[in-house]
Amino acid sequence: MKILVCISKTPDTTAKIAFTDNNTKFDTNGVQWIINPYDEWYALVRAIELKEKDAATVIHLVTVASADAEPIIRKALALGGDEAIRVNADSHDSFYIASQIAEIARQGGYDLVFTGKETIDYNGSSIGGMVAELLDMPYISLATKFELAGTKATITREIEGGEEMCEVELPVVASAQKGMAEQRIPNMRGIMAARTKPLKVLEPATTDALTSVAGFGLPPAKAGVKLVPADNVEELVRLLHEEAKAF
Repeated sequence: MKILVCISKTPDTTAKIAFTDNNTKFDTNGVQWIINPYDEWYALVRAIELKEKDAATVIHLVTVASADAEPIIRKALALGGDEAIRVNADSHDSFYIASQIAEIARQGGYDLVFTGKETIDYNGSSIGGMVAELLDMPYISLATKFELAGTKATITREIEGGEEMCEVELPVVASAQKGMAEQRIPNMRGIMAARTKPLKVLEPATTDALTSVAGFGLPPAKAGVKLVPADNVEELVRLLHEEAKAF
């Protein structure tokens, strides 16, 4: 079986967020980059678990990014990917990215395509569905469990107010979230092996981006905290009513 795991480079959650060029570009100065957690902890690790059950399974990684993403690709290889593909493009347009991934998947003839449910910077949750549509494959989103028996996958996913269990024949595209697997840390053997694993760099397929960033904005600064003495209930009620507009 061939599995394609989509990974993305995202800022560490502790990174200071700032913008440049009149708030039209994200300021990358001093930012620590990581693998998008949904891609790493759930999609990739579940693929590795499937390979541990079937040694014939091959795991390929794909990312659409510039050369500065290669350190996180190597980390993904250290965790257990067999080979990585970097499409040499820098775009934040979901359709453009999905089109590049779909082209790689189409050429590679993969049985299973895993994505994280979303990236932690844009929270779009759109790539998996677009990839599935472009490949004409079934798509199961928000998966919390993934079991495989032969060519039939049983996938548990979150729905409003509960869970839904789906059965689908491979090939399939699935987006993974918490519950799919448990986070792993690369061991020394994996780190050393990752240095020599193939990392192919391909030029992007010709595709038009459908969206562009007009501007970014930070949320408004939080107001200061007002402390009210415990015995001054009238003042607390006034503040809740007049300032907080709680009622």
